[in-house]
Amino acid sequence: MNPFRTRPLRRVLIGTVATVSGVSALLALKPHTQTTVTPQAAAQPATPSATPGTAEPSSSASASASASASSGAAAVTKKITGDAIQTRYGPVQVQITLTGGKLTAVDVLQVPEDNPKDQQINDYAVPVLKQEALTAQSASIDSVSGATYTSDGYTRSLQSALDKSGN
Repeated sequence: MNPFRTRPLRRVLIGTVATVSGVSALLALKPHTQTTVTPQAAAQPATPSATPGTAEPSSSASASASASASSGAAAVTKKITGDAIQTRYGPVQVQITLTGGKLTAVDVLQVPEDNPKDQQINDYAVPVLKQEALTAQSASIDSVSGATYTSDGYTRSLQSALDKSGN
């Protein structure tokens, strides 16, 4: 004789215990949290020594720059301001520095900073966009996830500055 047929309460009790155990096991799992990067931490990988992939090109670029400086030919440095691009959340504008025709710096003149959320997004996105632009030496860079409007304004302003420079 099957004990479950004669004792239906036992079946209910076992089912309840299994359900409670399963739910408590699910609740014990830790949810994924998004890590936030402080502007200082985001800026650190931009140094050539901190990023193994960029150490070679940067050191050879500095070697060629020092070689041209020692040969007497001074590299011309130009600063060009890109157009202010109006995005959904506010204007984005960059200024580029070209040294000897090479993109050496991208400075942000304007980004949306009306509220803490804008500041948080841009504190993360701007250093990433800057590093990508310097690595690519163009405005053909990827957007930063979660900062689509800033990324779009940044690349459009960067492209307008590059267009003004003739590069």
